[in-house]
Amino acid sequence: MKIVYLVGSASASSINRQLANTLVELAPEGVEMVEAEIKDLPHYNRDYDAAYPEVAVKFKELLASADGVLFITPEHNRMFSALLHNAIEWSSRPWGQWSLAGKPVAVTGAAPSGVGTALAQSHLRSTLLFFDPKLMTQPEAYIDATRTGQLEDGVITNETSREIIANFIAAFAQFIEDNK
Repeated sequence: MKIVYLVGSASASSINRQLANTLVELAPEGVEMVEAEIKDLPHYNRDYDAAYPEVAVKFKELLASADGVLFITPEHNRMFSALLHNAIEWSSRPWGQWSLAGKPVAVTGAAPSGVGTALAQSHLRSTLLFFDPKLMTQPEAYIDATRTGQLEDGVITNETSREIIANFIAAFAQFIEDNK
């Protein structure tokens, strides 16, 4: 099974990058986790529809090859990041060629707050529904990096957080299997 994941932060030291590293580490056996690099996608505009840049073609091909897609979002001003928004734009163009239609998707994220990325995740889920994916709604995973998301060596080491993350990625893998 191949899960393609998108990290909504371009920062190398992002807590969401570390969440992604932890998800990769804790993925069930037989699950291949592949990152879709999105920081180099140009800002989408419809002028590209006639001739997609190579980076966007490869991005759409990677999404097409996925059994499921995982969005890992920071929370920027109570919503998901512009970086993820741009990637979603590319995934949905040209009009009607939606890379996420019918595909199992899930959302998680980490933030230094008591509510994790609850608002950003809610906003992202409602946006994704327009593209008709199979959206996993439970379990949810809101990682509060101030209490349970202690970071070390690029991964989350707090056992409570690791259990939440392991359960989340296992549930997503099962969701993908159930929605083939």
